[in-house]
Amino acid sequence: MTGTNIRFACIDSEAAPLFDKSKDGGITRTGYEPEAAQLVAEVLGRELEWVIVPWDDMIPAVIRGDADAVWCGQGIIPSRQAQVDFTRPYAVFNESVLVRAGDRATAPDHLGGYKVAAIEGSANMVLAETFPGAQLVPFGPTDDVFADMIQAVRDGTVDAMVDDDVVTVPLGDEPEFDLAFTAQTRNPWGVGVAKDNAPMLELLDTALAQVIADGRLAEVWARWMPHLPFPADTLSAGRPS
Repeated sequence: MTGTNIRFACIDSEAAPLFDKSKDGGITRTGYEPEAAQLVAEVLGRELEWVIVPWDDMIPAVIRGDADAVWCGQGIIPSRQAQVDFTRPYAVFNESVLVRAGDRATAPDHLGGYKVAAIEGSANMVLAETFPGAQLVPFGPTDDVFADMIQAVRDGTVDAMVDDDVVTVPLGDEPEFDLAFTAQTRNPWGVGVAKDNAPMLELLDTALAQVIADGRLAEVWARWMPHLPFPADTLSAGRPS
């Protein structure tokens, strides 16, 4: 690693409590992910810098060297592992399906014929592909794909959307939406590093291990996501194979 900054690629979007849309173009960000990333930067003695790019350019930005790693809702799935290497997880989430208020869908087999949105190439799309008879509507790339999917459900362009429970479940409390169901997928999320940058991977993984072991990551989790149990066992297990 060179320089005094650590550069993490992400989108600038409203996806609380993971992250809020910034007021300065991504320089200052709040939420679980930015605060967890700040812990790691502090362990490394580096200034945290966010490299704001569209969703589909986050991993390419890391591969090009425009960012040191991607720290932005990256479920550790085979299609991503083929492109970058991942640290140990810093989060584990399930996946939920959001529908418009009054919709009677409460299970995957209720979605036959539904237009179901998910981010293209995501773990959420992998889950959506298992819904019998669903018409999949891939979203991306846009500057704010999460907001685009929410709007598509709201205006009837699609009938449902799939995303991680941490951001989708709170939307079910809004009067215009209902939470159809949550799938217990237990997807681990990690920080993605270019495959030719093993030193960076080791630095980030070691720093994450430290803030997991000393309880600082659990404190950040409890501050932003008190409704979800901290997945201590999974996060302490180490780097994925």
